[in-house]
Order: sequence, then C-alpha cells, then structure tokens
Amino acid sequence: MKKALSLAALTIAALASPALAEYPEKPIEVVVGYSAGGGTDVMARTVGKFLETALGDGAAVVVKNMPGAGGQIGFTEVAKAKPDGYTLGTFNLPAVLALTHDRKADYDVSSFTYLANFVEDPNTIVVSASSEFKTLDQLLEAAKGDPGAITVGLSALGGNNHFAANMMAEASGAEFTLVPFKGASMARTALMGGHVDVGTMALSQTANFRDDLRVLAVLADERSDFRPDVPTAKELGYDVEMSSLRGIVAPAGLDPEVAEKLRAALTRVNGMKEFQTKMAEQGNPIAFVSGDAFEAVAKEQDAIARGIWEQTPWN
Repeated sequence: MKKALSLAALTIAALASPALAEYPEKPIEVVVGYSAGGGTDVMARTVGKFLETALGDGAAVVVKNMPGAGGQIGFTEVAKAKPDGYTLGTFNLPAVLALTHDRKADYDVSSFTYLANFVEDPNTIVVSASSEFKTLDQLLEAAKGDPGAITVGLSALGGNNHFAANMMAEASGAEFTLVPFKGASMARTALMGGHVDVGTMALSQTANFRDDLRVLAVLADERSDFRPDVPTAKELGYDVEMSSLRGIVAPAGLDPEVAEKLRAALTRVNGMKEFQTKMAEQGNPIAFVSGDAFEAVAKEQDAIARGIWEQTPWN
C-alpha cells in the first residue's frame, strides 16, 4: 500500500509540474516598450530570430511593441506577467530603473528575472564637426571658465545621456546647461545645426554622421571597436563610464529550470557567428552577460540613477 501511494504521489507531482523538456510548448512573446523600428526593437527581433534556432523543436518567438511613457508601459507589462517563460521583455538600462525614481512605477529592480544583456552602447562627448572644440580638455576648460555657458543637448531627462552629462560635470568640475529634447534624433539635429554646443549621445547614434559630428571621448572602460581612434574619458583623466544597455528579462519568480534553459539558449545565440555579424551591421556593440552578472549590473545602474535623482532631481 505504501509503495502504491508513493507511486501515485510521484505521478501526481509529475503531472502538476511543468515538463521542462517540452518548454516551449507555445510561442514566446518578447515585449518591447518602444515603437517598431528603433534600436531596441531591432535588437529584440534579431535576438528572437536566433533564439528560435537555439531553442530548437519549432520554437517560435514573437515581438510585441507596447510603446509609451518612456518605455514604462512595456516594462510594467513584463513585470506583471505570469512568470511561466512565455512573456519576456527587453530591458533598457539605465532608463527602465530611472523611471522608478521620478514617478510612481509598478516595478523595481527586484521585479525581474535577469536572463541576458546583449548590448552596451557607450555614451560619448560629441560636438559638431564645425565646433571650435577639438579635444575634450578644450571643451571642459571653456565650461569651467564660463559656468553654464556650454549647452548640452540630451535626448531626454532621466536617461543615460542625462546621467552621462551629470557624471562628466562632477568628474571635471565643469558646469553645463542641459537642454532636453524629445528623442535622440532631435538632439543630434540641434547639435549639428549649432543650436547646442555638445551632446552625450550613444556611440551608435553618431555612427552614420562622421562628417557632421566630432566624437571627443567615449565613456567606456576601453576604446570601442567601432571607433578605435577615439580615446576614452578615462584615458584623458576623467573616471566616467555610462552606456545604454539592452537585454532580455522575464518576470520575477520564473522557474529556475526554465530560466537556465533560456539563459543557455541566449548564450548560444551570442556565440552564433551570423548573430554577431548582424549585430555589428546594426551598430550594436555586444557586451554579453547573463544571470547574476546581469542582475548586478542592473543594481549598479539603479544606484547611479537613485544618486543622481537625490542630488539633482530632473522633474
């Protein structure tokens, strides 16, 4: 009798728990908090295509765009979704967590299962090609000599461009006047038109404008393969790093076995030569981390956003 009960209990347990070997049994949805055609959307669709191959067995990945509120609508959708492995989402740092400091948000850094980050697009200090400033030091000397006279065009407040400007000012002792726009393209147009003196846009946003823009420094730990001719701020004596990071997360509480299967598949995606080529063609600098390492990056970015909010709130 005891043996029969034990077998029955094992059978019930097996029926009650998800069969990992069968995951995924239906399409996986990747929520993008921005419009179709943007950098995050392109990354999501590229990762999704190769993830289907990495998971095998006819796996399907579909992208769902939910733009609005600076990405908050999409980020919230993922955080509130059932943690069954069928709703994933793009994760943009520092924007996703900066939104939790300047407004009411239904998620925080603990609301997600961290799967993998793919892109680290470093910010730059960039001026118009016709600018009088040929070096970072020339720019900073002018900003310190006439506090507030140098204007910095930003894609928005509360994101990596804004934080890059704040961190550069703090590291150098310079004082800038920040000029936010509605998006990176508007900020870039203003910079090229001479309406602002400097920008802090991501490196990829300068890639197709080499004749119009002069990149003075990259805010990364080392020089970018996309612009090996441009020094880092660190090389020039300013310990400043800021980037736009883009990865994939799931809701908190995802079954550990499903999470590991997804992380393993995403790791395989990163190792695919064709994927690497596609990302390079898109101007997406790959900086792959997964699991605990990705979560640690998110917590570090959250701390930066909180510190800047507390010192200089942007709303």
